[in-house]
Amino acid sequence: MPEHKLKFGSATINYTLHFKERKTLGIKVYPNCTVQVFAPMDANIKVIHSKLKERAPWILRQLNEFLSYHPLTPPRKYIPGETHLYLGKQYKLKLLISDSNQVKLKSGELVIHHKIDVSPKDVLNNWYKTKATDYFSKTLNNSIVLFSKYSIEVTKLQIRKMSKRWGSCTSDGKIILNSELIKAPKGSVEYVIIHELCHLVHHNHTKAFYDLQQRIMPDWKQWKERLEHCLV
Repeated sequence: MPEHKLKFGSATINYTLHFKERKTLGIKVYPNCTVQVFAPMDANIKVIHSKLKERAPWILRQLNEFLSYHPLTPPRKYIPGETHLYLGKQYKLKLLISDSNQVKLKSGELVIHHKIDVSPKDVLNNWYKTKATDYFSKTLNNSIVLFSKYSIEVTKLQIRKMSKRWGSCTSDGKIILNSELIKAPKGSVEYVIIHELCHLVHHNHTKAFYDLQQRIMPDWKQWKERLEHCLV
């Protein structure tokens, strides 16, 4: 399918056009930031273009939303102006040589104060680790209250980097969370923790497991989907 372009202000929307047996124009924006347009077989291209311009603000909002956790973002270089995620939001890096190492959130920026002989990457990663420990512990404590009718006990919370999993648990009640999860939206963090707590009740992905997860967190699918496309 040939790719079409739509100019809207300073933005350019690339989209693929499909003609189908349908009565109305349909537009889909996918997590990989592709835009698919489905038009009736006899639709006029000028009419399609006009309708797309009407929907352009919505399309751009959807693209910006997906870009905020796009998996294809290049590897981080830890340079000024580069964006980094924290709890699902993008922040621009600002680097300042300082007598101490610390990170501050300020007006959409991650301000890294670092000693001249210390890399901004190390300072930021240490900050992420501290924030993950605090936030995951708080969210776990809030979530376990939802399981008060079940005889479960969390014996330990372990936070470490994992290449293929967001979380896991052991039969003796230890919850293990991926440290990179601190970059995901708050709802996604809660979803992973609740998912692992459900496993302390039902060890396998049975119907009973999913029924419990649905009762505890009715919107879990939404947060799971966001997590799957989150840049971490």
